[in-house]
Amino acid sequence: MKWNLRWAAAQRDIWRPTQLLAAFQEAGFSPSLSKVAALWSGKPISVRLDDLDKICTALDCTVADLMVAEPVEKTGAVPEEPVRVVGGGAVRPLPRSGGGRRSMPPN
Repeated sequence: MKWNLRWAAAQRDIWRPTQLLAAFQEAGFSPSLSKVAALWSGKPISVRLDDLDKICTALDCTVADLMVAEPVEKTGAVPEEPVRVVGGGAVRPLPRSGGGRRSMPPN
């Protein structure tokens, strides 16, 4: 995904994170300036859907204006075959080493 927050903000004559914060506050969305700066400076790892809705309301745009799908390069790797278990049964967890019960914690 390509994050186009700066482009969407520029369409509304917003050029700085502080201006963006003011636009958010006018729309009833009050994130911290550091959160706004993080959204402004690069592609976020995640954005809450309700925050995304508030951003779109503040900038009078759609989600499609903020995010554009980019094709992902396919690797030439061969897909792995599933691991086969002898006997075809379910895999059981191995017991802990040491064998005994745990000792009680000190009083």
